[in-house]
Amino acid sequence: MLTYKYEARNTQTGETIKAEVQADNEQSANKLITAQGYTPISLVLSKSNGASRFGRIKSKDRVLFSRQLSTLINAGLPLVQSLRSVASQTTNKPLKVIINNVISDVEAGTAFNVALAKHPKVFNKVYIALIAASEVSGTLDSGLERLADQQEKDAEIIAKVRGAMTYPIIVLMVMMGVAGFMIVKVLPQVQNIYSGIKGAKLPFITQFLLAISHFITHFWWIVIILVALAIVGSLKWAQTILGRSVFDTLKMKAWPVGPLFMKMYMARFARTGTTLVASGVPLLQMLEITADAVNNVHIHASLHKAIEKVKGGKSIADALTNDPNFLELVPNMLRIGEQSGALEAMLEKVADYYEKEVDNQIKAISTIIEPVLMVVMGVIALTIVGAILLPIYGLVNQAGFGG
Repeated sequence: MLTYKYEARNTQTGETIKAEVQADNEQSANKLITAQGYTPISLVLSKSNGASRFGRIKSKDRVLFSRQLSTLINAGLPLVQSLRSVASQTTNKPLKVIINNVISDVEAGTAFNVALAKHPKVFNKVYIALIAASEVSGTLDSGLERLADQQEKDAEIIAKVRGAMTYPIIVLMVMMGVAGFMIVKVLPQVQNIYSGIKGAKLPFITQFLLAISHFITHFWWIVIILVALAIVGSLKWAQTILGRSVFDTLKMKAWPVGPLFMKMYMARFARTGTTLVASGVPLLQMLEITADAVNNVHIHASLHKAIEKVKGGKSIADALTNDPNFLELVPNMLRIGEQSGALEAMLEKVADYYEKEVDNQIKAISTIIEPVLMVVMGVIALTIVGAILLPIYGLVNQAGFGG
């Protein structure tokens, strides 16, 4: 049951009523309100359902939804009955709310893909296009199964990339924490020793780090504000056209993650293309949808240029040949697929190949990143230790014990 907040007018007195009602969907809620002698004016879901902006629907929830729905439809159950069964088994409250809304729309005569399209944050263009094509061809169960497979593979690649990035980020954070402690707590003790000795002068590196220590100690609130502004500013800027362009360029070009992201993008393009072509989505629409699915502005632009070339009579392979945003293997394999009439099979082979390459690249980065981090840690440690020990050696020399 879902909770709806409604505003209605009493048909006898004309009084406006504001209250809540519990029902399975909007249609049922409207019937209950009307049965009380009220005329509904507005009806909205209550945030208590868990469908607030903080509600999250994870990829695994969508995969489970797709697989369960595919199984039930394949077993011969009608779509609405299958959706009700899936909704009853769903533990994710925001998703349950959305499924019940979809049920309400489908019962009212809306096509399934149109009902899903009302929730773009949950069901993207790839999902909607594949459902639409499957509905037309009468293969909704197999289309949902393909969607589940495609989503699982995409989520697996993203998880592997995040895993590869997590280790160095954690090490760098720990390193910065230790360095900050040494600079703020240990170095000032060295200065206290020197302050009582006439004519003693601290080495430059020690003076520099002490200046940082003093600034952090006395103006810590400025540091917090600057860090917060930098984080918020970076996140906001990354959402602008220029910011996205710069960040996406760094992903594709920066060492050592550039090759990893390029292969991930190629795998995502090919895997999404395979799913759409297998479901009967037209080639131009397939290119347009994969342009959004890849989630990189430069590859998005390349694919839209390719669409215009294909409209002009070129093959997909020719349209992508010599494009700097696509690895050379992709158009070569597409050419073979187009010439042999086996585009779907070639796209699947490209996806399998680059998914394996992503694994290999992650292993390569893991091998490279450890010695690089060791060197960085060594340099930071040497700098801090030098800033502490150099003054001590200076004191020893002044006391006549240096030679």
